[in-house]
Order: sequence, then structure tokens, then C-alpha cells
Amino acid sequence: MTNLADLLNSGPDKISPLSGKLLVKQKVKQLVSMAGAFPSGREYNVHIDSLSSEKVFTQWPSPIIFSGVEIGKQIKTGLRVIANKKLKSPVKDVFAMTIPMSKEDAEGRMSWDQTAVLVAIRGTKPYFSQKRGRIIMKGGNNAWQDDPEGPHTYLTELMPFPKVAELIESFMQTPGK
Repeated sequence: MTNLADLLNSGPDKISPLSGKLLVKQKVKQLVSMAGAFPSGREYNVHIDSLSSEKVFTQWPSPIIFSGVEIGKQIKTGLRVIANKKLKSPVKDVFAMTIPMSKEDAEGRMSWDQTAVLVAIRGTKPYFSQKRGRIIMKGGNNAWQDDPEGPHTYLTELMPFPKVAELIESFMQTPGK
């Protein structure tokens, strides 16, 4: 959030005659962020720089989709990646090293960031539903206000979480080109 707030605060420069906020308004269709806990709670990315989070969430000029901590917590990945004997990948290596280090990862690693990337690239359907409204910042915590015209949405379950995990893992095992 710190970098995004800095972008919003930036002025015109030699690269662009637009301020950061105007540049975002012109170039960014939507922001998909792994941030927040919904409908309310405390999440690391919001808490660690709550002032920047508040700036981004209140001043971002395009819609924001939140993949909250509660979504990624339910989607466990990595075990199938590790088990793929044919796969040669630094992603596989990292999962193989880190999953055994935490008892809570015994069923796979929580996939917070992967859910946001999935939505940013493929959209929300058929994976997730969305709840529309507005995030409300309360220091390092967040709350939610339902609003059918609100600028924000957060993800809710549509496809069963194990199916989403399977899909994400299939993408993680697809060789790059």
C-alpha cells in the first residue's frame, strides 16, 4: 500500500505530464488487492501501513476488488506442486523447502496472493462472487459498509475452495513460455 499511496501522491515528472492519481485514472481499469479481512477484522497488508492503506482505499480513482485474508486462508496449495516429479521450478523448490517448516501448512500453504492474481488475470467468475460496498478503515483494522453503488467489492466463495486450489495449482505447474 505504501507504493500505491506514493503513486497517488506523485506529481507530473519527465516520464509523464500527469500526476500519479490522474495517470491511474487514465490507465488502470481496476485494482485487485490481497488486503483486508471481510466483513471486518485485521489483516497484515492493511495493518502494516494503515495510513497508506486508508489513502489508497479512499482515493483510488478506479474500482478496487479485495481478496480478503479469509479467502486465501481457505485455499491451500503447494502439495500437488511438490508431488509433481516432472516439474522443475523455483516455485516447487520454495514450496518443498517451506511447507515442512510450519505445522499449519500440512494441508498446503494458504494462498492469499494467488487468489488476487487469479482474479486480476481471469476475473471473478466462475471462481468467486463479490459483495459490493465500501471498505471503512479503523486504524490498522477494517470494516465494511454494504452499498450497491460502492467503489469496492470483496470476494466471497462461489466455486468450492478445494476446486479453486486445484485450479491455482494447475496454473503453478504450467511451464512458462
